[in-house]
Amino acid sequence: MLSELDDLDARPGSTTSLVRTIVGLYLRELGGWISSAHLIALMDALGTTPQVTRTAISRLKKKGILDQQARNEISGFELTATGERILTRGDRRIFEPRAMGTTDSWCLLSYSIPEAERERRHQLRKYLQGIGGGLMAPGLWIFPNYLRDEVWEILRVLGLEDHATVIVSNLLEFTGTARASAAAWWDLDALAALHHGFLEQNQAVAGAGNASCAESFATYVRAIDSWRTIPYVDPGLPESCLPGDWPGHQSAELFLRIQASHAAAARAYVASRAAVG
Repeated sequence: MLSELDDLDARPGSTTSLVRTIVGLYLRELGGWISSAHLIALMDALGTTPQVTRTAISRLKKKGILDQQARNEISGFELTATGERILTRGDRRIFEPRAMGTTDSWCLLSYSIPEAERERRHQLRKYLQGIGGGLMAPGLWIFPNYLRDEVWEILRVLGLEDHATVIVSNLLEFTGTARASAAAWWDLDALAALHHGFLEQNQAVAGAGNASCAESFATYVRAIDSWRTIPYVDPGLPESCLPGDWPGHQSAELFLRIQASHAAAARAYVASRAAVG
C-alpha cells in the first residue's frame, strides 16, 4: 500500500521520472494500455535509448504503477489500480495550481505515536512533508484545509488513524507576523528555489512558435516533469504568509502558458506514434 504514496521519489529529468510523466499524461487517454514499441518510441523523442527506457519501465512495474500485459499478441503495459489512484491524485495537484485565500480554513494535525512505532512515525513525517505540510512543533503539523483528504489518506495507508487528531480552523493568531511564522514552519527558501529552477529551465519555451509536434511533445513532457513535484511540496500559502517577491505565482503562470501552447500538439504526436505499436 505504501506504493500509493511513493509516486514522487524519481528525480525530475531522470528517465524513470520522464516515463512516469508520459504514463501520467497519456496512458489513460490511450485506454489504460500502451504497447512497448509505442512507449519506447515516445521516449526516443526525448533522446533516451530503448535499453535505458526498459530499465525505467521495470522500476515503474516494481512500484506497482504498470503491469506487463500483451494485447492481440503485442507486448505492452497496463495501468494498475494503484497507478490509477496515484495519477488521479497527481492530476488534482499538477493541473490545478491552488492557493489559499485570506478566508480559507487551515487543517492542523496532532499525533502521538509510541516509540515502538518509530518507523511508521518517520514515514508519516516524510509523507506529510511531501504533500506540503508545515511543522509547527513535534507531532503538530499545519496544512491548507484543501489538503485534509490527503492527510487522512496518508494516515489510512500507514494505519495511524487512531493515533491522530485533525482540527479545522479559519483563525490563526500569531505572536509575531504571519510571514515569520510561515518561514519557521516551512522551508520557504527551498520552495522558492524550486520555483526559480522551473522558471530558468522553461522560460524560453513557453510559446509554441514554429515547433513541430515532436518538438512540442518533448517540450511539454520535460516541462511537466520539471513542474509536477512543485505543487506537492508547495502547499499554496496565502499572500500574508509569503515574501513579497515570491516566485510561485510567476512559475504557475508559466506552467499554464506552456500547457496552452504545447499540450494539443504533444497529444497529436502521441497519437501519431501509436502506429509504431
